Amino acid sequence: MVAEKAVFDQQVALRYEAWYETPEGRRADALEKASLRRVLESFPEARSILEVGCGTGHFTRWLSEQGLAAAGLDLSAEMLGEAQVLDGVLLVRGDAHRLPFADGAFDLVAFVTALEFLDGPQEALAEALRVSRQGLLLGVLNRWSLLGLKRRLSKLLGPTVYDPAHFYGVGEMKRLLRSVAGPKAQTVWHTTLFPCEWPWSQSALRWGGFIAMALLVPEG
Repeated sequence: MVAEKAVFDQQVALRYEAWYETPEGRRADALEKASLRRVLESFPEARSILEVGCGTGHFTRWLSEQGLAAAGLDLSAEMLGEAQVLDGVLLVRGDAHRLPFADGAFDLVAFVTALEFLDGPQEALAEALRVSRQGLLLGVLNRWSLLGLKRRLSKLLGPTVYDPAHFYGVGEMKRLLRSVAGPKAQTVWHTTLFPCEWPWSQSALRWGGFIAMALLVPEG
């Protein structure tokens, strides 16, 4: 996660990783990674990736396990402190809107549950495209899902870490990506139906709780 609209302190950093050890967290993690893996197949030639808003490095670690040379960037020193266990992975403290990398420094740039917390998402996506040679990999929480409804209802019960977040729908994500990559930008997407226990938990339904989306940059 990137701390732009919200401040992710040490307490949040510790809870973030601990959640993935709960039954709910393990189930969500497996579904989300399966969807991300599916759209990642759109980039068979990719060898390197930068995860913007890497937080504790949970998905940076997974991206490295997929055979990619992975690096992570986050604004939160506390989150990066938790990510220091990532041996051999470059970790940088920095702003998603001003990436400290040269043009085309990576094959891919990823945002996984990070774009939701950014002020100025268009500027961040434009920066990501600047340093990417092949495209973007995104994982976002869906506002039109049962998860999104649960989040809206939970706001009535008290403050949560998701209060400053902007959840996206599939159509909104496509429009946002085309606003920075052009109207002919090609997208590939997939969803999970988490937190449901239905048999078709991997799908291309627009109301899935987690949206995995790839933006492909045309060659040349």
